[in-house]
Amino acid sequence: MDNLREFLMTQEEQDKLKEQIDYLKNEKRKEIAEKINVARGYGDLSENSEYDAAKAEQAENEELLKTLEHRLKYSKIVDAESIDGKTVNVGVTVKVKNMELGNEMVLTITGSIGADPMNGKISVESPIAKALIGKKVGSTAVAETPAGSKKFKILEILK
Repeated sequence: MDNLREFLMTQEEQDKLKEQIDYLKNEKRKEIAEKINVARGYGDLSENSEYDAAKAEQAENEELLKTLEHRLKYSKIVDAESIDGKTVNVGVTVKVKNMELGNEMVLTITGSIGADPMNGKISVESPIAKALIGKKVGSTAVAETPAGSKKFKILEILK
């Protein structure tokens, strides 16, 4: 697990994390318990694939719950006042230009759990976000990605 590492996130991301934990604890656990009870009714547990599947689902749910609770415990909310609109930070949406390809992108820097790269939301832990954080409009940032160095120019900080 991630031990004592802090997980930066916005208040919205923390609220979603709490909702997901609540769902896994209260609703998903009940659903799985019901599946286990139904499967027990089928008889011999040693040859009961429904029972085995329900127990595996239960183990997965508990492991996910443990991971999410750890992240919540060590979460750190990015203070809204630290978002000054002049520098890139977690919770900020920024318009950048890929200097190699010449295309422009709008990216939102999220906490580790809010990432959705297909929709322009990148984790604070990603190489591109790490390169952009702390920079101002007009600055260039070099990100060391698995595909090599990528250079970005910050065109605008949107929020």
